[in-house]
Amino acid sequence: MRIPYFSLFCAFLFLTLTSCSTVRERTLPAAGLGKYPKREFRGAWIQTAFQGEYKEMTPAEMRRSFIRKLDFLRSCGINAIIFQVRPEADAFYKSDIEPWSRFLTGEQGVAPAGEFDPMAFLIEECHKRGMEFHAWLNPYRASTAGNTRFAASHIYHRHPEWFVTYNKQILFDPGLPECRAFICKVVRDIVRRYDVDAIHMDDYFYPYPVAGMPFPDDRSFRRYGLRKGYTEARRDDWRRENVNLLIQDLRRTILLTKPWVRFGISPFGIYRNKKSTPDGSGSETNGLQNYDDLYADVLHWARQGWIDYNMPQIYWEIGHPAADYITLIKWWDKNAAGGPLYIGQDVARTMKAGQLTRKMRYERALPHVDGNCFWPANELLWNNGGVADSLRRNYHRYPALIPAYTHQHDRAPKAVKRLKTEWTPEGFELRWKTERSATNPELASYFVVYRFADGEPVDINDPSRIVAITRETRYMLPYEKGRVKYRYVVTAVDRFHNESAGKVKKVRL
Repeated sequence: MRIPYFSLFCAFLFLTLTSCSTVRERTLPAAGLGKYPKREFRGAWIQTAFQGEYKEMTPAEMRRSFIRKLDFLRSCGINAIIFQVRPEADAFYKSDIEPWSRFLTGEQGVAPAGEFDPMAFLIEECHKRGMEFHAWLNPYRASTAGNTRFAASHIYHRHPEWFVTYNKQILFDPGLPECRAFICKVVRDIVRRYDVDAIHMDDYFYPYPVAGMPFPDDRSFRRYGLRKGYTEARRDDWRRENVNLLIQDLRRTILLTKPWVRFGISPFGIYRNKKSTPDGSGSETNGLQNYDDLYADVLHWARQGWIDYNMPQIYWEIGHPAADYITLIKWWDKNAAGGPLYIGQDVARTMKAGQLTRKMRYERALPHVDGNCFWPANELLWNNGGVADSLRRNYHRYPALIPAYTHQHDRAPKAVKRLKTEWTPEGFELRWKTERSATNPELASYFVVYRFADGEPVDINDPSRIVAITRETRYMLPYEKGRVKYRYVVTAVDRFHNESAGKVKKVRL
């Protein structure tokens, strides 16, 4: 029986917010068992902090630049863009809460000409190309080096007591409930007004520690930590709880706004070193730790179901003496906690070491790893070491669908209807009908078109037969003389990436 979407949402929300000790059962297909997986997350991070290119561009130049980048990345097989929309409690989008970013126009608070909205433009262009758009936010950072000239509208001027300075950075104090509420307000605004596919945060929670420089949270610890019963010896536990509360609140915020929008984290590549864990459960590594140094208990978030995907930044080389890539990818695979696991790859280091093939093969051989995200996108755009060529020819030779988020919803949408061919002024088209709604994520969001030679078995698990991934309800056929028979298959895919049964149409081209 098909459960109505509203009932499904209410049940899912109740379970998520009340059954926090439940570990999600993994039902995703294990990508990588074949040479060319049909389902694989293939992301790329587009950074805006410290990038000077945008502030020198007009909106028209920026549009052309974005289109060039998206076209190139799609040609490399990338199916998800993670774009940094909030580097310093500012915005690469129209916001009544935070000012325009200085990395966009050169001066914080100054709008681009014509009120150009980069995020709205990128979302539309990504979706045209069958790519997801993940809005990447840095939650606590307000100034990367303490030299940012805050616009008059910046929250810093209204509430300077919310901020601390550490290693020249100006940061929200994670110990203040008011800061958590404000960050959730920003996320709610983005999710409500924009058609994002996910909210994404990376490894910047509490800042990277500096030897001999304690984090200046004495005031908030006295006000909140001691009141909650934390002793000075347990201040680290209090800090972890502060980040836990933020992640839990963000999860709730997204669910109550648009429950189909995912929440993903890309943590630092080491959770804990084995020598730091009394039970020896950490990895055989020797480096900075999420749990102990950044106060980010990522495994706890995954186990509680507060995040929809985990994307650890395993940026080191195979054979690295302190943080070996294979050691870490095996550790994260073992500790996937039942949720989608993608691997953050450092392109420059990988290509310099000549290890792309080994890393891709190893990643695809592990049972719980379902894809990669490449840092940064510019390295692909520059084709560093031939990485773009290698992805096109080899590892991303055929398209891939993003793995289905079955922990959110696991029922396929209805198949398309009235599949037919039709001559139009533009050419010979394949057309179909389906029910769609911007507010019902169970219905069709996009479509996959497959082609098979006459007499060839129809196998929609073969990605080499995918000829289009589109949001339109039509596909232009490559008509020649009408002498060769083919069978086309069209499937519908919902916002959770569940795929329907296929409808078949025989065609002569």
